[in-house]
Amino acid sequence: MKRFFNRLLPKSWRSTVVTIPVIRLHGTILPGGGQFRPSLSLASTAGVIEKAFAFDAPAIAISINSPGGSPVQSRLIFKRIRDLASEKNKKVLVFVEDVAASGGYMIAIAGDEIFADPSSIVGSIGVVSASFGFPDLLKKIGVERRVHTAGQNKAVLDPFKPEKKEDVERLKALQLEVHETFIDLVKERRGTKLKDDPDLFTGLFWTAKKGLELGLVDALGDMRSVLKTRFGEKTQLKLITAPRGLFGRFGLFGSRFSAPDIAAAAANGIIDAAEERALWARFGL
Repeated sequence: MKRFFNRLLPKSWRSTVVTIPVIRLHGTILPGGGQFRPSLSLASTAGVIEKAFAFDAPAIAISINSPGGSPVQSRLIFKRIRDLASEKNKKVLVFVEDVAASGGYMIAIAGDEIFADPSSIVGSIGVVSASFGFPDLLKKIGVERRVHTAGQNKAVLDPFKPEKKEDVERLKALQLEVHETFIDLVKERRGTKLKDDPDLFTGLFWTAKKGLELGLVDALGDMRSVLKTRFGEKTQLKLITAPRGLFGRFGLFGSRFSAPDIAAAAANGIIDAAEERALWARFGL
């Protein structure tokens, strides 16, 4: 609307300042977004994404710093960005900070162009499942575990039972399907920019300098410099944020939590923190 009225003014009166809304998608990608640790999910990012696309601007800038996580949430965030870009006819410019890997890279390809620092980490186009096995632990501490199921496959990959070959094969088949979806998405978005490299979809990751050669990014550069070059020296960046009061952040306002609820949430937060640390550690961060 502002741009519409700006065009009605005499040329000498028109504002030459362009304001570009900026979204920061930083963190691991986890279902639900986490109650006690900030993370990325469709639920935690949809409001900010929609707010940015409602802004009167020629483009949306997205800063990404994520080692990945949930493939489902990654694709949901990707799709929300692309849906709004098409609906609002907006260009999406993505800027990678430390890392856009795995699910983080899946979100990055929502951009019409991807920029990164030469030392940023990009890629890791693959699928991983990690867990621990404790088949002898309960016996050693004198605990008997009892699991009763209706359905012979309801307890597959139980960490307290020896791993079965057929369970692993079933898991790998699922991973291959998810991996194929990821590969198809990258090919669809990056197209002929991608180099025909045998390692491209093996889960390897590279610096953005090498990623540029492989076609994973479009150029090297930082957000401020690129946007000022693209839209003029007077270009301003406006960070789009969601309201985050103490009660809003933890979802406590208007809700009743018992001590067990809080304890369970805290325990989940510890698990999320361990998972988050492992994801970042893969890239030396």
